[in-house]
Amino acid sequence: MNYLSVENLTKSFGDRVIFEDLVFGIDQGQKVAIVAKNGNGKTTLLRCLLGQESIDDGRIVFRNDLRIAFMEQGESMECSHTVLEEIFSHDLPELKAVKEYNHAMRMEDEDLIAASFEAITELNAWDMETKVNQILSVLKLTDTSRLIDKLSGGQKKRVALAKVLVAEPDFLILDEPTNHLDLDMIEWLEEYLLKSKSTILMVTHDRYFLEVVCDTILELEEKTIFKYKGNFSYYLEKKAERQEQLSSTIGKAQNQFKKELDWMRRQPKARGTKQKARIEAFHDTKKVASQRINQDEIDIPVKMERLGTKILECHHLKKAFTDIKIINDFTYTFKRNERLGIVGDNGTGKSTFLNMLMGLEDPDAGKIVTGETVVFGYYSQQLLEAEPDQKVIDVIRDIAEYIPLEKGREMSAAHFLEKFLFPRNMHYNFVKKLSGGEKRRLKLMTVLMKNPNFLILDEPTNDLDIFVMSVLEDYLRNFKGCLIVVSHDRYFMDKMVDHLFVFEGEGEIKDILGNYTVFRKQKQIDYRTAKKNANNPEPTASIIESPLEVNTEVVKDNRKLSFKEKMEFEQIEKEMESLEEEKENLTIILSSVDSSNDDLMESGKRLSKVVSELESKTDRWLELSELT
Repeated sequence: MNYLSVENLTKSFGDRVIFEDLVFGIDQGQKVAIVAKNGNGKTTLLRCLLGQESIDDGRIVFRNDLRIAFMEQGESMECSHTVLEEIFSHDLPELKAVKEYNHAMRMEDEDLIAASFEAITELNAWDMETKVNQILSVLKLTDTSRLIDKLSGGQKKRVALAKVLVAEPDFLILDEPTNHLDLDMIEWLEEYLLKSKSTILMVTHDRYFLEVVCDTILELEEKTIFKYKGNFSYYLEKKAERQEQLSSTIGKAQNQFKKELDWMRRQPKARGTKQKARIEAFHDTKKVASQRINQDEIDIPVKMERLGTKILECHHLKKAFTDIKIINDFTYTFKRNERLGIVGDNGTGKSTFLNMLMGLEDPDAGKIVTGETVVFGYYSQQLLEAEPDQKVIDVIRDIAEYIPLEKGREMSAAHFLEKFLFPRNMHYNFVKKLSGGEKRRLKLMTVLMKNPNFLILDEPTNDLDIFVMSVLEDYLRNFKGCLIVVSHDRYFMDKMVDHLFVFEGEGEIKDILGNYTVFRKQKQIDYRTAKKNANNPEPTASIIESPLEVNTEVVKDNRKLSFKEKMEFEQIEKEMESLEEEKENLTIILSSVDSSNDDLMESGKRLSKVVSELESKTDRWLELSELT
């Protein structure tokens, strides 16, 4: 059943065409993602679909009587509202009826009470308040009396998410739903949407999200749209095939164009009908031959000062805000080539810790010692500090006209912008005309161009498109200095770090060897163990009825791995390591623009088998680990 039909949709801003003659449809139950480079019009397209932005031409038709909910990228909420008031400000009829009923009860207006009672009954909305409280509880918004103005970015995002989930829409539209959410919330949302019966259209840059939740990818490129019936791996494979075919077509057209150009130059001005047809064909060939396939690549051979023996030391750090402990007696010495990830729930102090390392905030106790050779590059969550009417190239020139490179070379500001995927035609654009992702990319440039040898990146992937993130990962993998990353992008964290600081709350910080996936596996083991212990408590004298009960319980609790199970456990561990390594290698092949069509097809098929096998072995490993 078709829920949305888009026909010949065209949108432009002045002389700039955003997209032209888009044609696509979305059926009931589909989970669709739109991917595109920053500035290509993803959010504009969503706003056009919802009638929030005018269109130049075309038709947008939703099925009649659909309940549609939209979560915008920038949460537009009333700052003076409490969390509960903001949820009930939704225009959902059931919420309105409950709100009016509660108001009538407070006013003790019998006529209004009767009318609102009847409205709730007609809408079958008596369980609405319970549903609201359940969703707020799951999203960790238990203090519903807090003002919106006092919430963190992550908490505001959860309120916005609660508003659309409460509606239980037929058609759910989400613009960057994972931005500012902590990792637990992202994984919960992933599972929720996967099981949801709603038809979903989303814009997201979370590659695990795209892989697990979505069954259709729409790529907005070159002012048109390409549809891929599959998840993210399938999209990468088919996009590579399409580009290879296009490259072949362009190559043939260029050869034909050279021949036809020679013919055109030789011909006299007077031509017959047959010649006119050939001339028209020549212009068509020229159009195809002049196409370019952009291969995004960030290549920044910046000069980096060598790190000395002393880099960064934390000695017995303590930090608290009133009665909330952020850090409690933390000591750590950073080493060369440190690749650290930081994870933890919103509000546990991750950004505060980074500000302390940078000297922007003082610890309550303890000290931080920074080596003399350390040059920090700090990318914070704050927006780019630039005047709206400032030109893009001037933002870079204000820092330096020329950027020093290795071996005494230099690079101009204009050339540096091009290396960072800002083409010449964008250099004199005003900052205010840039998309959110383009502003983030420009800010990242201002950090990297100062040639740091110790990079601290706080949510660097927010608002960056998947193409820029891929090339940024390539750059960071070759970065020779120290790296600290705070990110809710699981894919990015897995590729960038080799150990984690886990902020557990109450000032506790745990250092875990391995990437984010390793951390999650350990968390699952801990959860299952705790659950098992809760279901099988230690027997006590007061509840024991017979010696037989004692013996049975002891045998059950103390059962160890048999020799055969122990051998199996050790073998599975080795096989899981091998599969994880193979999975990472296959993912790199699928993400690489240099991979051939055959490589992509073989890697895509093999990846699905590896993931399935890994899940099966992980389940068995968890079962056996509970007996060790």
